[in-house]
Amino acid sequence: MSNAKLGLLVLWPTFWTGFPLKMVAALLMLAAGVHPWEGVGLEALLVLSIPIDVWALGLCSRTVFLERLSVDPPKGTGLRLWGLWAVFSVVYLPLLFMILGGVKSLAQSAVHATLHFVESNVIVIPIAEKISLELVMWGLPATIVLIILVYGWLFGLGALAQRFVRASTPVEGAFQDIVSKWDLLRIPRDQPLLLTAFTGTGVVLIMVFWGLLPVSTPHPHEEYEFVDVQKVEKKIVPKKVIKSAEQVLARAEATLKELEKENPAAETAKGEKGAAGQEKPSTQATPAAAKKPAATGAAGSDGHDHDHGDHQH
Repeated sequence: MSNAKLGLLVLWPTFWTGFPLKMVAALLMLAAGVHPWEGVGLEALLVLSIPIDVWALGLCSRTVFLERLSVDPPKGTGLRLWGLWAVFSVVYLPLLFMILGGVKSLAQSAVHATLHFVESNVIVIPIAEKISLELVMWGLPATIVLIILVYGWLFGLGALAQRFVRASTPVEGAFQDIVSKWDLLRIPRDQPLLLTAFTGTGVVLIMVFWGLLPVSTPHPHEEYEFVDVQKVEKKIVPKKVIKSAEQVLARAEATLKELEKENPAAETAKGEKGAAGQEKPSTQATPAAAKKPAATGAAGSDGHDHDHGDHQH
């Protein structure tokens, strides 16, 4: 078996075997108010993932070795293989991202220069077609390089796993006998005890999850605005409306009486202003009356002069 194929056969089931357990840990962190994708939450999740990955890698590697290669790996294969894979991935994956980023930048710059030359000398490309061409032209070489680098990573993982294949003990017998042996190793004799332990663990995790939640009953946030909510119109009852209006008027009258008792000086000032307002019209009427005789006298003098003038004439 090739190294890349062996690495993929061991890595793929290992990931999906440990993924549900990691999801449980992430959900418990979210329930406790700790984000598992940043800060302390991410560090805690990585620490919790180590024993899960070691267990899953040991289980899946032994399954692949028995079913595909008919060999029984030595004890402790999961821990030692995980250590080798971790060191190799820490060195290889950063190089993978660096190489892929460089290829992507180089391809994008070459594509931009090519399209600029075409638009300047040949034809103007519409925006939609230009975006599609750019994506295809720089995405194709970047994808090819990514596939090659991932293949190299799987090849390295498989090469490290081959060391344990060579150190394993061959298993004699038919394929059915090997599968039966592996099933007996994985499944304990006391199956009801296993089922009870599994169910109890699930119940405990559920109780811990609901216990860590700040609110056990889901409800919308206070700032959430409901959309398309039909408002129920209240029926108008005349008796209730009249009664409430009477109560409002009674409260208003009581409030006014209390204000009059508390501020008698304001009431006195209002009375003085009212009296002053009544005196002003009488004082204003005196000049008007004085003007009337003057106007009359002026009219009389005018008449006298007119008569005298007529007499002279």
